Amino acid sequence: MNMTTYRYYRSGDEKQIVELWNQSLGRDPITSKRFRNLVLLDANFDPRGLRLAFEGDKFVGCVYAVRRRLPMYETDLEPDNGWIPFFFVDSDMRRKGVGRRLLEDAVAFLINEGRSNIFFSSYAPNYILPGIDAEAYPEAFSFLESQGFTRLYSPVAMDKSLLGYEISEAVKALKRNRQEEGYTFSKAEDKDLYEVIQFANEKFNPDWGRAIREGILQGLPLERILVARDNEQLVGFCMYGGYEGVPDRFGPFGVDPDQQGKGLGKILLSDCLQSMRAESLHTAWFLWTGEQTTAGHLYKKNGFEITRKFHVMKKIIDLK
Repeated sequence: MNMTTYRYYRSGDEKQIVELWNQSLGRDPITSKRFRNLVLLDANFDPRGLRLAFEGDKFVGCVYAVRRRLPMYETDLEPDNGWIPFFFVDSDMRRKGVGRRLLEDAVAFLINEGRSNIFFSSYAPNYILPGIDAEAYPEAFSFLESQGFTRLYSPVAMDKSLLGYEISEAVKALKRNRQEEGYTFSKAEDKDLYEVIQFANEKFNPDWGRAIREGILQGLPLERILVARDNEQLVGFCMYGGYEGVPDRFGPFGVDPDQQGKGLGKILLSDCLQSMRAESLHTAWFLWTGEQTTAGHLYKKNGFEITRKFHVMKKIIDLK
């Protein structure tokens, strides 16, 4: 009888990790390139957090734990927080304690690093999914609950077909009205970049500013970023193609909370979707919004449909 052994990542494990990932997480396959970019090349990657299980010589399971070694913004290392972006176990080895042991090892790694809040899986910048999809992976959702993780909130993914898309006459009229009041809507230029990144960081989420900056460094065309100004003051932006270079992936997108209620988001969204259609893209999609938020309502009013629902989970550790 083979013995189950556990260790952390070693160079050369990548191929079998990707192979078992694609066998185990059928709804969410990954390529070697994406695994490399999202995990191995992540500035926060620590091999000790990538735990592997073997039945004899056969690789049978994996869990990944990560904490910040490089701040997302300014000096904040979020010293209380750790994340588990993914885990999976060979279908033949489930319900045999392998997943439990892997998760215990991952949690122990984070505890040893002083982390008292452990999340599945709202890790930025390189999250795979926003949280657990209980419909696609019901056993995994129940497993997390059995291990002391509780649901924090439930973001949704949305998609919209762009076939036949046109900006409505109502939005065109709204845009003319705002322009008469001094608002401008344009494609980004070099002169806009610092302001847009700072606006995203400070008004919304440092991950948004990172997505803009890194997207451009990786070849994102500036015309895929739209900006709105109120008499020269930046008040909103909208973009697509910024995450992993996938052109039909929409977002991030935000309007200054002090400027909401004027239809600026509706104008930016419509202009952005038209730009996507002009590139012959057939679909606009994104992974993460709150269904009942202002943005969620705007998306639904503009033809986006919910395609998946996730649960962000949290486990609190008493370090005393």
